[in-house]
Amino acid sequence: MSTDAIEALIRTYFTKVAAMNPDGWLDHFAEDAISHDPVGQPPTKVHEGFQDFFAQLQGMFKQLESTIDHIFVAGNEAAVKWKMQGLSKSGKTVTFEGITVFEVNKAGKIQSTRAYWNPADMIAQLKQS
Repeated sequence: MSTDAIEALIRTYFTKVAAMNPDGWLDHFAEDAISHDPVGQPPTKVHEGFQDFFAQLQGMFKQLESTIDHIFVAGNEAAVKWKMQGLSKSGKTVTFEGITVFEVNKAGKIQSTRAYWNPADMIAQLKQS
């Protein structure tokens, strides 16, 4: 897969997350894809765990916006520095950021993700009064 194709796949991935579009997001993954989000937590099988992931997003946020600072592609992998800003259902604005490493298979689907970020920082922002 070309560097341009991998970058386009990743940009669309983040667009679908921000749009809270589970079906569009899932189309980017291989059937046996694994996600480590965040790294340090037990990995999930994407096609089995995606509904919970999007239910959490939709339950917490009224709006999400993603920004990609940079995509570094090497072979069939890419490391992405990203930032998300969200407006919670209770009206709080939160910002969280991290780095996600993507592995893309020969069919052009995401095979695995390893997300380095701290959900506790986001949760603390949501709890601030």
